[in-house]
Amino acid sequence: MLAKSTPAEQRTVLHNVSWETFEALLRDTGEDRGSRFAYDCGTLEIMTPLFEHENPKIQFDRLIFSLVEELSLEIKSAGSTTLKRRLLKRGIEPDNCYYIQTESRVRNRETLDLETDPPPDLAIEVDITSSSVNKFNIYAALGISELWRYNGQNLKFYQLVDGQYIECEFSMAFPIVSVRDMSRFIEQSKTMGEIALLKLFRTWVRSTLEG
Repeated sequence: MLAKSTPAEQRTVLHNVSWETFEALLRDTGEDRGSRFAYDCGTLEIMTPLFEHENPKIQFDRLIFSLVEELSLEIKSAGSTTLKRRLLKRGIEPDNCYYIQTESRVRNRETLDLETDPPPDLAIEVDITSSSVNKFNIYAALGISELWRYNGQNLKFYQLVDGQYIECEFSMAFPIVSVRDMSRFIEQSKTMGEIALLKLFRTWVRSTLEG
């Protein structure tokens, strides 16, 4: 009996999609839909995530929350909120995104408008299969200062410098965390219980701070 491989994401790509059509799709499909959109100057990718995609997303979120708690930082989570700017004709829905350095500026906000509000400080992008749009261009245009990208095997940190993403070893939002450190815990999440992983991570953060 042959084992059937299921892709971690199902992607549909549409071309020559106007901004008005993009916004209409966002409005008509609502916030509770299972798919996520990425729009780049007329090209629209619709991605439906499956388990292999969603589990790492959840692990990143929990590790980040444990981290900010141990560091006594405040955070404003924006999840997979649609981040978009009409004039730039770009929009994206990250796996997770957070306000950290600029948390106080959006603490009381119930809606976000990137034409007037600051962009999130950190976005998490899980792409197990290859995307059909250049997400770096979208995130850079929106001004996301830090991006973590994970492909199911490798994690990379990027910082936005002069409009371009530069790969870096340490997180800008969390300077004590290296890409090697976070990669180790994400890899362990594949074989450890989730509560045990969080306990181990918190212990590591405390020992790093004490050291």
